[in-house]
Amino acid sequence: MAQRDISGVSHLPFEQEARQAGYRTIAGIDEAGRGPLAGPVVAAAVCLPSAHDVPGLQDSKRLTERQREAVYRLILRTTMAYGVGVVSHRLIDRHHILWATKEAMLRAVRQLARVPDLLLIDGPISLSTAIDQRPIVRGDASCASIAAASVIAKVTRDRMMVAYGKRYPAYGFARHKGYPTRDHYARLRAQGPCAIHRLSFRGVLDPAPASGKADS
Repeated sequence: MAQRDISGVSHLPFEQEARQAGYRTIAGIDEAGRGPLAGPVVAAAVCLPSAHDVPGLQDSKRLTERQREAVYRLILRTTMAYGVGVVSHRLIDRHHILWATKEAMLRAVRQLARVPDLLLIDGPISLSTAIDQRPIVRGDASCASIAAASVIAKVTRDRMMVAYGKRYPAYGFARHKGYPTRDHYARLRAQGPCAIHRLSFRGVLDPAPASGKADS
């Protein structure tokens, strides 16, 4: 299927092309949490109806937290089926983040109430499954079902990190969600890692003074 450069993701060109090719249950898949120094990686799989109405649906990174929460609720009211897969920091350390990302995606697919016959996956990722699949580079910005999955994954993971922030208040997880920000590195230098940090990630055990992005 040819990729299309569209404005926003209110339409479903990839899904429409897939249905014209004979596919009936199409799941968009995306993840949240590959880059953080702490917490799980979370993936979502979303099956949108052939005509959906999710005002404001965009790649989750383009939305504010309040906007994501609003779109999240609209997706849940609109979707035919959705699933969420979570892989812990322990499994990330035991294997590696790419394995964990793919495993989270497969877990999300297995949670779907409907068995899909096509997976539309964000990025150049292939999954070990007999289900037909299409990787779409920057799919979260151009494919509606992938954009919906990105919102579900992001909101789910952010809520988990807020909960972890209450359990480990010294690390500010509610603010930076475990990402490598200056504030997070400063807290790591002062406290050392906690139980949910990814010890295999560079900077967790030896945080450099100037490391990290500016805090948002």
